[in-house]
Amino acid sequence: MRSSRLLDLMLRLQGGPGTTAARLAEQLDVSVRTVYRDVAALQAAGVPLYTESGPGGGIRLLDGWQSKLSGMTGAETSALMLLGIPGVAQDLGLGDVTARAESKLLGALPLPLRAGALLWRERLHVDAPGWFESAPSGEYLPAVASAVFEGRRLVIRYRRRGGDSMRTLDPLGLVAKAGVWYLVARHRDRTLSYRVSRIDAATVLPDPVRRPDGFDLSAWWAQSTAEFDRALLRFPCRVRLSPRAWRRLRSVVGEEAARVEASDPDEQGWVTVDLRLEAEDVAVDQLLTLAPGVEVLTPITLRRALGSAARDVARLNAT
Repeated sequence: MRSSRLLDLMLRLQGGPGTTAARLAEQLDVSVRTVYRDVAALQAAGVPLYTESGPGGGIRLLDGWQSKLSGMTGAETSALMLLGIPGVAQDLGLGDVTARAESKLLGALPLPLRAGALLWRERLHVDAPGWFESAPSGEYLPAVASAVFEGRRLVIRYRRRGGDSMRTLDPLGLVAKAGVWYLVARHRDRTLSYRVSRIDAATVLPDPVRRPDGFDLSAWWAQSTAEFDRALLRFPCRVRLSPRAWRRLRSVVGEEAARVEASDPDEQGWVTVDLRLEAEDVAVDQLLTLAPGVEVLTPITLRRALGSAARDVARLNAT
């Protein structure tokens, strides 16, 4: 934490007229005494900071001094956003650029800050893809990423169940979910998502993207995935759940399916809920994990299937 605060303090002062310790303390959410200790640490590391007392005084950097961070290229500066997720940088074709940005960043830091940054890199790893499988990103991901970040239109050949199709798109963003890359783009008047591994050809056009005003990638993705999840939920059933099963329902059937109202608890605390799940076989697999705190009321076919599955488990595990 202190390493990041020292870097924050240094960058706040760089290129500015200076400020007071009280204002820095407020901005960094620390005490004034801590600010002065941090200033002393930076001075000891060779950062030319000095303080002036009296009206108009404060903490300043020597005029004209700058850290080496200004030596970064535009691509390297952008690649700083990917330092914590090297697999993503590699998929996007930015592995070398990100490595250069990391090297310049570490080289620009005073020794106390550099030691802290190296400690975080050595002891923290973000494993962004899924736990049990690694999906191919597709050979055209770098070209797609180039179109997204340069704001250029894109022509793709997309592999679909009914055959390939050619589409001219306005790329709006990229989403990585559990190791799978999706391109979010406008096609005519619709915003759609395309799995990048299904793109068999990609050509970046010189034409600029026509981007909708106020488009929010995160908000669109959340709404789109919620709508997709709801569309899958076509199998209605009514079940009774124990207090523990009711608490676990969301983690078993998912956010959308668990967005239901429960009846008032009975004397044992059990509740009745009306669910919509994907299909009967999926419902059996999901509800079985809630046993023994689940009873299917309707439909009778699901009740029988769940009972049969439970008997099979009991028979296999009988002592």
